[in-house]
Amino acid sequence: MNAPDQVPGSPPMPDVQAIRAAARRHIEEGAVTEFYGADREAVVKLLNDALATEIVCTLRYRQNYFVARGLRAKIAADEFLEHAGQELEHADSIAERIVQLGGEPDLDPQKLTSRSHAEYRIGGTLEEMIKENLIAERIAIDSYRAIIGFLGKNDPTTRRLMESILAVEEEHADDLADLLQDCAGTAKN
Repeated sequence: MNAPDQVPGSPPMPDVQAIRAAARRHIEEGAVTEFYGADREAVVKLLNDALATEIVCTLRYRQNYFVARGLRAKIAADEFLEHAGQELEHADSIAERIVQLGGEPDLDPQKLTSRSHAEYRIGGTLEEMIKENLIAERIAIDSYRAIIGFLGKNDPTTRRLMESILAVEEEHADDLADLLQDCAGTAKN
């Protein structure tokens, strides 16, 4: 597969003529070429489950934003709203990738909670809301790490997408842990 005019000691390069020929075959498949290394069906299923997780988290954060009351809750409510927006951006990015892979985003409301890795659990107090969101973020973090591991080198585009989402989920967990600590500290005073 090395090009005939490859410089000795340079990284192996694929045969450009073979790539050109392959690009002309199955052009209706868009971004997914015959050299795509992952099981496309499995990746689309994993992404649809991640999509459900992001939507469920968006809804929980939005609900918490609207019901959080009081001076202590203002900071948390603002954080909930910010996280909800970021979760929705993640959902959009995941849905776009599903389409690029030739799949269809599954947004059926009746299936979302059963496919979501995180549960839609609503806390009755501000502290419980923060805890439920933190638990959901921790679930997403471990789930997304597993997806990234599954993708490995077989789908670097989807892997990078999930890595970028994972980084934001880790920030969310850190933010929520800080809020929880502040909430617990305020409750003791």
